[in-house]
Amino acid sequence: MTEQKRYAGFKVLIVDDNPNNLFTLRSLIEKYTDVQVIEAEGGEKAVNLALTENDIDLIILDVQMPEMDGFQTASMLKVRKKTRDIPVIFLTAAYKTDEFQQKGYDVGAADYLLKPIDDNLLLNKLTAYFRLIEKERALNLLLEKKVAERTVQLEQIRQYQERLLNTMGEALLVLSPEGRIKSTNPAAQKMLGYTENELLGLSIGDVFEEAEDEQAGAFMGTWLEAIIRSGVIRDIEARFIAKDGSLVPILFSRTALVDEAEVVSDIICIAKNMTGYIKTDDDDDVFATGTGDSI
Repeated sequence: MTEQKRYAGFKVLIVDDNPNNLFTLRSLIEKYTDVQVIEAEGGEKAVNLALTENDIDLIILDVQMPEMDGFQTASMLKVRKKTRDIPVIFLTAAYKTDEFQQKGYDVGAADYLLKPIDDNLLLNKLTAYFRLIEKERALNLLLEKKVAERTVQLEQIRQYQERLLNTMGEALLVLSPEGRIKSTNPAAQKMLGYTENELLGLSIGDVFEEAEDEQAGAFMGTWLEAIIRSGVIRDIEARFIAKDGSLVPILFSRTALVDEAEVVSDIICIAKNMTGYIKTDDDDDVFATGTGDSI
């Protein structure tokens, strides 16, 4: 029974200035594997081929070549983004000293093969590299799968949060630390009479004032200092200034979000529309039916 060949789908570039050596190396590789073999007669051709050919998994490179030897070729491959991570096995019939081999490793060689080529050694080296590549590919596929799954989860969370924000009755405004509006929800847009785009970039002072006249316009003053100290300011009686100039009574809360450096990155403002509510003697707000809307 013919031995089943393996590693179909892999691609190997073999480089030698001698066509007879290329034929021998190709024959050996194709004898034991099903990999695709492509050839280059010389270093310059090898570099050009590696840059134009896609998905080369391994390069077997003869060291002793005229014009551009194996060391120069490997050096050029390693400085190019497309080819720098392709493993290079040097093929040589001479210079078997440690210094020679170290020179190869210094220019990016992953391994050595000596001429004349030993069939078993060649097969073992090819098998080792292809197995490593298979493991790397499997790991990459697993990571891609996990990233895709996480992306779906994050999108589901985003959509859920967006639904919550879009359906909540209270107005939500996200401000920069300087008090500029960064985002709003539909309740805020309805309460203020602006579109989302119209609100973006406005100062909070353009749409807000404190309930007491002497505190009007102080939104970015005393309260900002307080929110930075405490993080939260709750249930402040204030008014929104709608686009048509009307005043909308609100109960306002503000929360500061800080980054890893404990610097305020965003300010979250939530406002409840108090239109239709009347103040009672015991400080409870009671909704007066028929006197207004509560958003």
